[in-house]
Amino acid sequence: MNVNKADNMGSKKEICLRIFYVLLGSFICSIAINTFVVPHKLLSGGVSGIALIIQYLTGINSGIIVLLINVPIFMVGCKKVDKEFILFSFLGMMALSIFLMLTKNVSQIFYLDDVLLCTLVGGVLYGAGVGLVFKNRASQGGTDIISVVLKKSSGIDIAKIDLIINIIVVVIGTFVNDIKLALYTLVLMYVRSVVMQKVIVGVDKKKAIFIVTDRHNEIAEAIMMKIGRGVTIFHGEGAYTRDEKKILYCVVSIREIVRTKALIEKIDSKVLMSIMDVSEVEGNGFRTKSL
Repeated sequence: MNVNKADNMGSKKEICLRIFYVLLGSFICSIAINTFVVPHKLLSGGVSGIALIIQYLTGINSGIIVLLINVPIFMVGCKKVDKEFILFSFLGMMALSIFLMLTKNVSQIFYLDDVLLCTLVGGVLYGAGVGLVFKNRASQGGTDIISVVLKKSSGIDIAKIDLIINIIVVVIGTFVNDIKLALYTLVLMYVRSVVMQKVIVGVDKKKAIFIVTDRHNEIAEAIMMKIGRGVTIFHGEGAYTRDEKKILYCVVSIREIVRTKALIEKIDSKVLMSIMDVSEVEGNGFRTKSL
């Protein structure tokens, strides 16, 4: 088989998977909004939140409003933002708009009258959907594009822009609905943010271990042979004693950390260990790079 052809096939497969996950994430978002958010007149963040406010006031479907608001945003973004990101984000935005229109009556089939439960479930589903889109290097337009444009043009922090827009949405929502629903909206936004981060980064956190020991060779060998993880050796020096030290560095899973610590302490009871959380690791025995 021709090598270039195989490479192209791999590239096409990656693109197809990204498209699938962006569509799936957008569909999950639309289900979350129309099943759990809209029936209780809750709000979401960003452009979707603005679209929902307009829907509550005028009756126009939020999918149409999302599309109309995003047109000028994408026109500006095309000149300022990476073309690949823009293309996949345009797909995400169009998919969200269409799915919001197609699923507008889903609450007639499945309805929950518990506002708190809808807030939590809606936040989880919405966060999972958005996280799936972001994980595949795309967005659903709106404030994500605005944030990138403003970051490049004026250096304003993206997180601050998102926070300001979300605060504006909540304040407006307080006047459109009431303070109680606005507070539920804050809970939904928080849950959405946490779940989104978990989807993007992953829930299976790893542990990085720095090991200062005189028995570095034995410990490194034990970790590699008995735990099955790689070890890197750094050359260090004590600031007070000026003695040369070998510092070992390795990354293990949560399930392996207790066994690794016990193994190290069995070899050297005077060992100094520093253990830190690592949210994401790629390659060398860990999961492959996400799309």
